[in-house]
Amino acid sequence: MARNPYYQGPPSDHFDGTRFFNPGQPSTDRGLRAVLRWKLAGAAQRWPAAVAVTPARPAQRVDGLRVTMVGHASLLIQAAGVNILTDPVWSPRASPFRAVGPKRVTAPGIAFDDLPRIDAVLLSHGHYDHLDLATLRRLHDRDAPLMAMPLGNDAIVRKAIPQARCVSGDWWDRLPLAEGIATTLTPAYHWSNRWPSDARMMLWSGHYLDTPAGSIWFVGDTGYGDGRIFAEVRERLGSPDAALIPIGAYEPRWFMAAQHVDPAEAVRIMTDVDAGWALGIHWGTFQLTDEAREAPRDGLVAAVAASGLAPDRFVAAEVGGVYDLTRRSR
Repeated sequence: MARNPYYQGPPSDHFDGTRFFNPGQPSTDRGLRAVLRWKLAGAAQRWPAAVAVTPARPAQRVDGLRVTMVGHASLLIQAAGVNILTDPVWSPRASPFRAVGPKRVTAPGIAFDDLPRIDAVLLSHGHYDHLDLATLRRLHDRDAPLMAMPLGNDAIVRKAIPQARCVSGDWWDRLPLAEGIATTLTPAYHWSNRWPSDARMMLWSGHYLDTPAGSIWFVGDTGYGDGRIFAEVRERLGSPDAALIPIGAYEPRWFMAAQHVDPAEAVRIMTDVDAGWALGIHWGTFQLTDEAREAPRDGLVAAVAASGLAPDRFVAAEVGGVYDLTRRSR
């Protein structure tokens, strides 16, 4: 059996002693034959080389609950005077290489030098479009934020940034971030790796934030599967005031369905947890899959209309967009 270089712990219902897995769900593993079938089909839509962005200049602190879209799964959450980043990527590519790999078509929605002091970073998993060591190193050197993440990802961060302040946990673990603010790691139907040899050796998750200004759930990358985990989030943690739900990187479905939701499934997640409001993320910055750049946004509009939700309850987050949230009435 291969040795796991990131995490050693007892087996569980989602860890076999070496690799993590999604219990009772379709496999996310894809071999070379499947990858070639996808790529040789030639169905990828052409994206623009660049899309104009008007970057936001965020306040230093916000008393309420505000979200600013940086791009892809990178968002600035400002809650009750605390500044939190999710999966921060300011690098030009989502790749271990400088000259190869998905290149961003939108500049970051906040210039790095315009970021307020960052108190905490939430990491969902180890894929390069989510865990960007170059950006984490810049943040550590500037602000030394607390970095919260699922099991095994801390080994990756600490190897690159030995002095990084890391906390890690398993699904459903609650990790304090600041006075009165904590994140609970929530299950997701996904996978993770840094290289072909270490697939599923570090855990993946979402983050459910409890703050004095309201609750906000950063779903992380996920397929829909049987939907059980989303009902469980609502049962265990309650309906969030807001949810940040991925809507992109979903075509072709035969390849992606086990690991990424499409817009219609994103709406199902919102209704499963009864979120007060939702933002569609994980679209329009890096071309990872076959759909056109605007397809997730257009698909979300159609799925929201078909669901009967009010159009403004679930919208696609635009890069540089600023969204003020309110605590829902219970």
